[in-house]
Amino acid sequence: MMDSTRANRGVGEGIALPAEFDDGVVWAAWLYYVDQLTQSEIAKMLGVSRATIVNYLQEARERGLVNIRLNTEVGFRTGIARRLKDKFGLEGALVIPAVDNSDLVQRLGEAGARLLADMVQPGDTIGVAWGRTVLAVADSISLPEPVEGLTVVQVSGSSIANPDFAPEFCTSLMSRRIHARCINLLAPALLSTPELKRALLAEQVLVKQFELIHSSNIILFGVGDIGPETLIRSANITGQEDIDAYQAGGAVGVLICRFIDAEGRPVRGDLDNRMVGIELNELSQVPRRLCVAGGASKLTAIRATLKGGYPTHLVTDIATAELLLQ
Repeated sequence: MMDSTRANRGVGEGIALPAEFDDGVVWAAWLYYVDQLTQSEIAKMLGVSRATIVNYLQEARERGLVNIRLNTEVGFRTGIARRLKDKFGLEGALVIPAVDNSDLVQRLGEAGARLLADMVQPGDTIGVAWGRTVLAVADSISLPEPVEGLTVVQVSGSSIANPDFAPEFCTSLMSRRIHARCINLLAPALLSTPELKRALLAEQVLVKQFELIHSSNIILFGVGDIGPETLIRSANITGQEDIDAYQAGGAVGVLICRFIDAEGRPVRGDLDNRMVGIELNELSQVPRRLCVAGGASKLTAIRATLKGGYPTHLVTDIATAELLLQ
């Protein structure tokens, strides 16, 4: 029979301490770090509160029972992320490792989905842009448990040019994955005249949809460059000459179909008067702004995006991150 004094050393009344453990602190540390039980599960097993388990784990570290070591590469990436936060005034940054022969867009999407899932709170309205990386986030996201009252809203007009990663598809996919109310923007991305845009946006249904867009407290977006292979060119939203005109005016990047220069300042042109969707000043007013982007071809555009202060949170790859810090 186990000694009753020993049985109660650090565990609740009526709980027998296993013979292989010196006390409840050692048992709690083993269950947490080796058996990987949650603090709540351990508290139930030991017959104590979760707060007590937190204290036990802290005591285990102080007594030298547990030594926590970070993998060198993980520590390096964490250091890079912290430097990005400091340099660009970000609230959060996540840097993914380099992996040979891997799909960078898919890996950025998976990382962005994890960070977005951590950010989501009950009642949030999540604005969703479009593009390959945004689609990868939408396709990867999974919430560990249901979150009540979520709304996902499309923040740029619709397009049939690239149905695989069109705005309405990204929004619909995201809403299905997190079981949220879905609001698609019932208007084209680009209209033929400024007058038609003004008339359309005066319609009551679109007034209400833009009220929802403006009420977003999280927004997910990517970054596009304006080189020959860029998505804004291949999407066929407009003619190549229109994009060339923005590039001649100093544009180096595109955020949700809005053009920016190397310092992150808006570059305006003819398309702005006909484009339907969130504008850059409205983007900046969203409380939590998650930008997911990486790759050498987008370096100038990503740096401009950060200089403009558009993201509060960034997900990128380590090669891009190191270049951004140079």
